[in-house]
Amino acid sequence: MSRISDTGGSSGPSATDQLKDSAQQVTQNLRSIGSQARDAANEKFSDLKQQANEYYEHGREQAQEWEQGLEQYVQEKPIQSLLIAAGVGLVLGMLWKRS
Repeated sequence: MSRISDTGGSSGPSATDQLKDSAQQVTQNLRSIGSQARDAANEKFSDLKQQANEYYEHGREQAQEWEQGLEQYVQEKPIQSLLIAAGVGLVLGMLWKRS
């Protein structure tokens, strides 16, 4: 039967103490790795959030520009705009009626 014995007079650490130290080092390493992974994930999330905000703002600006252009077109050509809107409504009505 094998048994780990503590050599009472020896100046080195016992096997139990070495095992405890190793377990503490592994725990500390795992915490460090977890912290690094969390920091990397937070950084990536911040980058993606900033990029999404930029896309949103760009899209919003384009929609406002399109709206202003459409308003200007309607003001410049009201009769043509009315006829186009009526034509689009007629086509949509025909398509809707078919389904």
